[in-house]
Amino acid sequence: MTRVAVLGSTGSIGRSALEVIAASAGRLEAVALAARASTELLAQQAQRFQPHWVIATDAEAAADHDWQLPTRCELLTGAEALDHVVRQPEVDIVLSAIVGSAGLWSTWHALDAGKTVALANKETLVMAGQLVMELARQRGAAVLPVDSEHSAVFQAMQAGRRAEVQRIILTASGGPFLRYPADRLANVTVNEALAHPNWSMGPKITVDSATMMNKALEVIEARWLFDLPPEQIGVMIHPQSVVHSMVEYVDGSVVAQLSPPDMKLPIQYALLYPERQSGVAARMDWTRGHDWHFEPPDLDRFPALKLGFEAARAGGTTGAVLNAANEAAVAGFLAGELKFTDIVPTCRSVLDQHDFEPRPSLDRLIELDRWARLEVERWVTL
Repeated sequence: MTRVAVLGSTGSIGRSALEVIAASAGRLEAVALAARASTELLAQQAQRFQPHWVIATDAEAAADHDWQLPTRCELLTGAEALDHVVRQPEVDIVLSAIVGSAGLWSTWHALDAGKTVALANKETLVMAGQLVMELARQRGAAVLPVDSEHSAVFQAMQAGRRAEVQRIILTASGGPFLRYPADRLANVTVNEALAHPNWSMGPKITVDSATMMNKALEVIEARWLFDLPPEQIGVMIHPQSVVHSMVEYVDGSVVAQLSPPDMKLPIQYALLYPERQSGVAARMDWTRGHDWHFEPPDLDRFPALKLGFEAARAGGTTGAVLNAANEAAVAGFLAGELKFTDIVPTCRSVLDQHDFEPRPSLDRLIELDRWARLEVERWVTL
């Protein structure tokens, strides 16, 4: 039995992971569940899965909740509790599914303890990819991708040797505005931006899909996760979201991973790697026809992609600044303080203003994360 700490258990990835664990026929056990403020759902999950630890990182929300937990559950509060639990010997694998930069520290501590991390928090590698992957190598830890695109690349890479990879191609749905008239983008509403055609995700990542900033961040993530220069990373628009990504080998062969848009499959692959077993993920229907379309992205329509490739090339402090600026700008859009078309220019402005460092410490990256958020707040109030 593999014992799993699910960080972010009440989010979309966490809920899907618990479905995978419940259907694993005893192969997987949830020994820790963590969430920020969704205390009611967290308590319900604890009643069902009977973990050793329940962690509510928002101490104020935890204090307001009347906890009715199973006898063996230990309730911990505060973000520092995550760092404690991921180091416990009873934890075999940590599913890092906390949204945004908040997931960095718990992932760092898990890797520092030599744990396997199933990484659904792309911001960890966007912010500190070089440092994180170096730490994993030093501690003998493993980072297994959960993002559907990076999981697809990881699976397709099993078809050949690492030195035989020519390039990887990340696919992107194009989001809800792929065919939207460009002159109307400035006036799109929050509800329109949250209406993703294929995936059911949280509001932040759904807006990122609409701007294609999610793909920009995935380019940076892939650069560190697979140790590839940006020149070996490509992006193709694929509106059907069935071909999740592809790997091209030096002989011209292209190996792709296909499945319906359902995060339970990459989650299960990461939690059970290197084995496969029957699960609860949706399956392809091969009794009917399928039409799949691919096209290169329009970088003028989706300027966020340019920022992603720039940050992947530069490394250093650029990923942390871009990620923080984007999180703050998306929050501004969701709050009605920024237009949709202001999100990427805001990120560009903050990125251009920062003092670049090629080899920052983790503390410096955290400092720049705070600085970038404050810069966006100042930009919004101008």
